[in-house]
Amino acid sequence: MEMRKPAPLKALTGLRCFAAINIVFFHFSDPNWFGWFAPIVNAGYASVSYFILLSGFVLGYNYNARARDGKLDIVRFYKARFTRLYPIYFLSLLLSWRMVMPEYHAHTHHMFWLGMVLSPLLLQGWVPEIATFLNTPAWTMSAESFFYVLFPFMAKWKKPTDIRRHLWKMFGVWMLGLIPGSLYMILNPDGIPHPDRWSWGPWLQALKYTPIPHLASFVFGVLLAELDELVPRSMRLRFILGVGGFIITFSLLSLGSAIPFALLHDGLLMPLFGCIIIGLAGNNPLAYALGARPLVFVGEASYCLYLLHFNMWNLIHDSHILNRLGLNRFDPWISYALLIGFALLALHFVEKPAQRQLRKWMSAT
Repeated sequence: MEMRKPAPLKALTGLRCFAAINIVFFHFSDPNWFGWFAPIVNAGYASVSYFILLSGFVLGYNYNARARDGKLDIVRFYKARFTRLYPIYFLSLLLSWRMVMPEYHAHTHHMFWLGMVLSPLLLQGWVPEIATFLNTPAWTMSAESFFYVLFPFMAKWKKPTDIRRHLWKMFGVWMLGLIPGSLYMILNPDGIPHPDRWSWGPWLQALKYTPIPHLASFVFGVLLAELDELVPRSMRLRFILGVGGFIITFSLLSLGSAIPFALLHDGLLMPLFGCIIIGLAGNNPLAYALGARPLVFVGEASYCLYLLHFNMWNLIHDSHILNRLGLNRFDPWISYALLIGFALLALHFVEKPAQRQLRKWMSAT
């Protein structure tokens, strides 16, 4: 018999709402629209790093204890992860049909067909040139699926008993996570004087989109879940860490180009994201605020919003549907609302039903 899953951490789901919406703003807005929050929107790519770290934490939170007790069925775990990832990913592939011809003209025949084969297999992210093939945000699915394969072996790590030693281990993972970005800065293989969110280069593509540079964030999240077991839920330190994590993150992002893009893209904010997660995993005013029902309601659809927003945005605007309905004067805000609404519909009418049915067929319940 499997162990009962721990209680859900609603505040983390609530924060997923903001992180997913921030990625939408990052792709389809002018950051200057948001005043004081412009640095957060301009660095929306950091929200993806947060999601990767959070993924490791949530898996660790739910499965570490049962894995250490030998009660984690690896095959069933893989089946459950597949049923979680693939229904909405498959929907995103269907919505990508309009991108087939543009991709055909943008790549060599070899790369085009490689993209067509690897994308349904969640493997396109391993090839930098086609990492964003058909659906720009979908590169993360290659990373997530790879991390899911590794996770059952990480989950068996011995439960820490010494917080100080465990913090040193996490520090080591953070240092490893800074290596890819640091090497890029030192070697400058693309010859870009000052890389930023608009820069392009084959090595920068590899840094941004391939799974290995992001592995440290996922591992950090798994280790963070082990640390979470050692810290009482009601401890005041959690609240302090959470608030401090938000404040320092905002302060760093406000420095803009003063912080090297290659480091900020993934790695640098790891400890701050960890502080935020530890804070929101506790019982304190910050966790209660972000655990509000409307935020959790939208946060549950964050995966749908993240994976579907790019092609849905293009579909809305290429079809000129807002112009025909006389609603274009409300844009882009009405488009943002439509994307959120579509994500909620996809969650309740595609993801959840498909997940239930697949788990029944695959005996992954």
